[in-house]
Amino acid sequence: MTIQGQIVDIPNKRIYKGEVSFKNGKIASIIEKHHTVNHYILPGFVDAHIHIESSMLVPSEFARLAVKHGTVATVSDPHEIANVLGLEGVEFMIENGNQVPFKFNFGAPSCVPATSFESAGAIIDSEDVKILLQNPSIKYLTEMMNYPGVLLDDAEVMKKIDWAKHFNKPVDGHAPGLRGEDLTKYIHAGISTDHECFTYEEGLEKLQKGMNVLIREGSAAKNFEALIDLLPNHFENIMFCSDDKHPDDLLLNHINSLCARAIAKNMDVFKVLQVACINPVKHYNLEVGLLKEGDFADCIVVEDLVNFKTLQTYINGEMVFGNNQSTINPVTFKNLNNFKTNKKYISDFKFDSKAGKIRVIEALEGQLVTNEIIAESLIQDGNLVSNVEKDILKITVVNRYQNQKPAIAFIKNFGLKEGAIASSVGHDSHNIIAVGVSDEAICRAVNLIIEHKGGICAVTHSKEKIIPLPVAGIMSNQDGETVGKKYAELDRMAKQLGSTLQAPYMTLSFMALLVIPSLKLSDKGLFNGSTFKFTSLEFC
Repeated sequence: MTIQGQIVDIPNKRIYKGEVSFKNGKIASIIEKHHTVNHYILPGFVDAHIHIESSMLVPSEFARLAVKHGTVATVSDPHEIANVLGLEGVEFMIENGNQVPFKFNFGAPSCVPATSFESAGAIIDSEDVKILLQNPSIKYLTEMMNYPGVLLDDAEVMKKIDWAKHFNKPVDGHAPGLRGEDLTKYIHAGISTDHECFTYEEGLEKLQKGMNVLIREGSAAKNFEALIDLLPNHFENIMFCSDDKHPDDLLLNHINSLCARAIAKNMDVFKVLQVACINPVKHYNLEVGLLKEGDFADCIVVEDLVNFKTLQTYINGEMVFGNNQSTINPVTFKNLNNFKTNKKYISDFKFDSKAGKIRVIEALEGQLVTNEIIAESLIQDGNLVSNVEKDILKITVVNRYQNQKPAIAFIKNFGLKEGAIASSVGHDSHNIIAVGVSDEAICRAVNLIIEHKGGICAVTHSKEKIIPLPVAGIMSNQDGETVGKKYAELDRMAKQLGSTLQAPYMTLSFMALLVIPSLKLSDKGLFNGSTFKFTSLEFC
């Protein structure tokens, strides 16, 4: 098979008319040849860090959408499903991904559970990590979120890192805001990347100290604008990633959109494409072609080098996207799950208090970090309740693995004026998380999730809408197009209820992620991510 176009030679910073021939899944030849085809041939895009589960799609369905945007491979951290199902969950992701022509590159989860301050469905210890890293399908040790454990030389944490070194596989980082001597120690432990930088200065320090910085633009966390000016001078040590991308966003774009945005800032196209196509392959030693003779035939044809609209995608020489259609077929799979809690009562969400002031989580648009603010409490019949007028709403995390009393806190900036929204996608332990204007609405939303053993939903006094997520309580068993459209409808409903957040469900899912400062909520209580200790809801 032969394709023609303007060939983009990224390492040599050259574009020329030519043709590329495929044979037995590899590139047999690349020759310079005059023709009239003006489309561009370049290596495929690679998402350098993503949790496939956050798309709410199983890997095979994720692939069917991603190839439409020229993505040929991902560096995939399966710690979401691992927190629910342990090694069985990781094996499910690998097996499902292997059934389609797409290059998923899974890692061994380093932090399951993410902390000891929450209830997860499984534990992956250093011996489990050793087992995983011996598997050729496992390419790296995933994000070491327990950076306090690294700084304190925790024995179990260091064993996991040592096993990665033993098998000569990279170790991903996760250290939002870490600077100075603590950062130096974290890097010297063997951590090679970070996707959690949220300021230019932080990213620059990490680059200068030898880290690879991943510029993240997901559905909730958006750091592109803060970090993109690092690219011109540090393009050899930068990658693009999504981290978490919801299905409606994946319908629209992927890494291709980050390339387009960088070009719109007048950045050098070869530097941008090295970040998007080449650096992840080299850093993680991926079996992904880079448009050279003898490489795997993983390449794409795009309309231009401005918008990067994908016309064709090839993986191992097979066209997986063309004529505006994905050619990857759906596959059958078994729904695995771990969902054991019973339905709740309205009284379960009451919080008896006489406190005049309370600590409140302040959610921030486009960020995973939060602030801690102090607000006046609203008490009715001795119960702390949502103050809709001031946008101080009750939030709960409900243990889904066993029957426990829900944890209660309050949050600002969700903006709901009626009803409640809830989800069993609650990073990283994936307990049920909900926010609403009343205990009654919160209870209805939580019970709707429990009834379906996983999902995301919105409820009012007269209406309810849910997307069931029967695969581990975090992924759908439906096709990506359907899930993406249903999610868009649910997102609209949440905004009709008053939410002003760009991605209310994605933001909600991170309000239980304790390793991101400063104030979060686990199923065990309100947690200060800066001091890494529980704190009191009641301020005074």
